[in-house]
Amino acid sequence: MSDEQNWQAPGSNGSTPEGGPQQPPQYGQQQPQYGQYGQPQYGQYGQQPGWQQPPAGQPGWQQAYPQGGAQPAWTPPPKPGLIPLRPLTLGPLLAAPFQALRRNPRITVGSALLLQGIPSILVSVVLAGGIGLLAVRVFSGEAQDQPALRAGLVGGAILLGVLSLVISTVFSALLQGVIVGDVARESLGDKLTFRALWQLVRGRIGALIGWTLLYALAWIVAIALVVAVVVALGALGGSAGAIGAVLVGVVGGLALIPLAFWINTKLAMVPSVIVLERLPLTQAVARSWRLTTGYFWRTLGIILLVWVIVYAITRTVAIPFGLIGGLAGGVFAPTSATSADPMQEVLVTQLSVNVLSSIVTSIIGAIGSVIQTAAVALLYIDLRMRKEGLDLQLVRFVEGRQTGQDLPDPYLPQAQQPQQHQPPQPPAGWPNA
Repeated sequence: MSDEQNWQAPGSNGSTPEGGPQQPPQYGQQQPQYGQYGQPQYGQYGQQPGWQQPPAGQPGWQQAYPQGGAQPAWTPPPKPGLIPLRPLTLGPLLAAPFQALRRNPRITVGSALLLQGIPSILVSVVLAGGIGLLAVRVFSGEAQDQPALRAGLVGGAILLGVLSLVISTVFSALLQGVIVGDVARESLGDKLTFRALWQLVRGRIGALIGWTLLYALAWIVAIALVVAVVVALGALGGSAGAIGAVLVGVVGGLALIPLAFWINTKLAMVPSVIVLERLPLTQAVARSWRLTTGYFWRTLGIILLVWVIVYAITRTVAIPFGLIGGLAGGVFAPTSATSADPMQEVLVTQLSVNVLSSIVTSIIGAIGSVIQTAAVALLYIDLRMRKEGLDLQLVRFVEGRQTGQDLPDPYLPQAQQPQQHQPPQPPAGWPNA
């Protein structure tokens, strides 16, 4: 019999408290601690193993090792709220955004409807109604007025599109701020009201809106440059201009795709940094760039996976309304073929169904935006846990809060956290009291 087969725990007599033969522990398995009644004892959930509070009148904490000198049992990291306070695996990262909807639906679903659903519905109604009125005017206009009416239709559509983009961007930035703050506090076990969350993110709304508008404008400019080059080459005429326009359009369009994946992933943490670390815009951009360094593909994969899940759910809900819209012309306007103005009747009917479809899609899309924003906020927390040990700061904060301590916000960088008052130290050489 080998030495490994004769192994016994230190201080044991080769048997369990029940008197049976003791089996050696498997590789990586913790040795249980046995109490006075022969039952194995393990560390309690959420407590630091191996430490106990001293009796009354004795200062300090004491390390409590079991008899025989065995090491204290391992305890999992605490989970005070939405996630366990440790670097996250794929399962919690995918499940926690949906759990956030269930844990605090007044904030998540309510904010989605208030800050994105309702504005999206209003924008859709205004956009569809404005374009419908302009289109009806074009169809009913005189032949000599058609060029001016069509130009007005194009200009009005562009103006309404820009206005809807600005409104959607502003309210999307507000939703991002509220959801990031809610996910961060839920991870610590807090369940804040909308007023408390608004107080938390109120000072960062301007930076969030500015970042979202600048980011959208930058991509609009990049796409417009490619389109302008294609139009300029096409305007030259001839085979050379046509070939050049096609090549620039294909190469430029294909080049924008990987560039979009790269830039969007590297800057995905900017809203979380703006809200939680309260950094200026330029520092927030640099901070997001540094956090994703070394974790680019993991971050990109999780963001894409969450987007695919949300997109599949949204399309599943929107498909029935698309089918209704396709049949609307024959069901709701059966006499359009014999009416005096069939195009106008079909157009009004189709716009009505499209508005209804846009309302439902906007509501589902708003909830999907909450899930995507929550996933990115959790990725930000996970990256800081992996690169900066944020999980240790969060554990200290939760434990300190349970003992009544007033601790600074753990998400703030160390340089921004208020320094706790330290008593003055005596000069060197003075006797200790």
